[in-house]
Amino acid sequence: MTDVLTSTNPTTGEVVAEYPVHDEVAVDATIRGADARQREWRRTPLDDRAEVLRRAADLLDARAPELAVLMATEMGKPVTAGRQEAQKCAWVCRYYADHGAQHLADLDVPTDHSRSYVHHEPLGVVLAVMPWNFPFWQVFRFAAPALMAGNGAVLKHASNVTGSSLAIAEILEAAGAPGGLFASVVLPSSRVPEVIDHRLVRAATLTGSGPAGRAVAGRAGANLMKTVLELGGSDPYVVLADADVGRAAAVCAQSRLINSGQSCIAAKRFVVVEAVHDEFVELLDREMSNRTVGDPLAEVTDVGPQARHDLRDDLHRQVQASVEAGAHLVRGGLVPDGPGAFYPPTILTGVEPGMVAADEELFGPVAAVLRAGGTDEAVALANSTTFGLGAAVFTSDVALGEEIAAVRLEAGTCTVNTLVASDPRLPFGGIGESGYGRELGREGIREFTNVKTVVVA
Repeated sequence: MTDVLTSTNPTTGEVVAEYPVHDEVAVDATIRGADARQREWRRTPLDDRAEVLRRAADLLDARAPELAVLMATEMGKPVTAGRQEAQKCAWVCRYYADHGAQHLADLDVPTDHSRSYVHHEPLGVVLAVMPWNFPFWQVFRFAAPALMAGNGAVLKHASNVTGSSLAIAEILEAAGAPGGLFASVVLPSSRVPEVIDHRLVRAATLTGSGPAGRAVAGRAGANLMKTVLELGGSDPYVVLADADVGRAAAVCAQSRLINSGQSCIAAKRFVVVEAVHDEFVELLDREMSNRTVGDPLAEVTDVGPQARHDLRDDLHRQVQASVEAGAHLVRGGLVPDGPGAFYPPTILTGVEPGMVAADEELFGPVAAVLRAGGTDEAVALANSTTFGLGAAVFTSDVALGEEIAAVRLEAGTCTVNTLVASDPRLPFGGIGESGYGRELGREGIREFTNVKTVVVA
């Protein structure tokens, strides 16, 4: 059994820290503590819960520079992006502080009785299994609504970002959350089932891979436990013949390189109509060539290392397999010499269904370009995936773009002439292999509540 979890700097290969793994007794005590605190917290007035979230937001803003360095050190995020991530966490805390009570308000429903209404109450302790790529945002987009709704939480974070996990629990307690209401457990993934099986854990949420989602959903199902899953994505960005190709290329490059390409909702497949294909590829190449790859602690860096060497090597294998199947390498595609898990911004053209670059998620700075004969074929290619997290369409005909986004593209979030991004005000989640349930917005705060019907004769 693993005795410690190790955080390793992906830029230097140096060990950042080692954290002793919690034994069964410690895990049980943590869950029992969260349950006890939650039973008090659920009776705490909404205004008081909101104040805790506002104080957490203030702490996140104040500590954004140091938290950015922590993220850069643990998983390679450029510090400029790390500061923005901490600030976005502050935003989601303030959003639910301001709007949580409204989203949870009782809904009166006219019936034959003197009063009938729908009431939302918390479920209890929720297990959150979270990934390394957005080590603060992925947690806070769950934690802010869950805590505002009156739940407690136990966080099992990715092993390489344990420092971030502990920092989040410390920030929430410093903001005034009862000690242990939101608790971090230091565990390898192999021990998640014992947490799900604990009788005081009432629900679970996971952001991660498809296999991890199936494992958590299966175990939770055996315990008749509610789950929300946000899994992988192979988001298509469709570029039609009448699009502003320069703008499309700029937005596509920005989306593809978010978090050094390590984002579920990054653009991954670019489905481009024949008439503008070559122009788009040329402009996309220019945009990606202008990004600075380097030390994530440097202010000028746009693209840092991949979070781990094994992840970088898996990405390179996918690129090589696609080239061997007939894709053309426009730029990148070579593992650089020297230390660090770096991978260059890469463009593949001639990608077709059946190739790895078309069928699998490319979790790194690799753009796969598919050629389409026209609009209908482009939409069909966009939908030819088992994933369904996000999608975008670029066109000067906004009415057509909205019709394609709203009706024809098959994904949880679809945009017109802009990139897909999560926003505290809007529900976020996927379909198919990208999971189920929703985070954020009104729907997100209600996911981990008992939707109770109350009838008065």
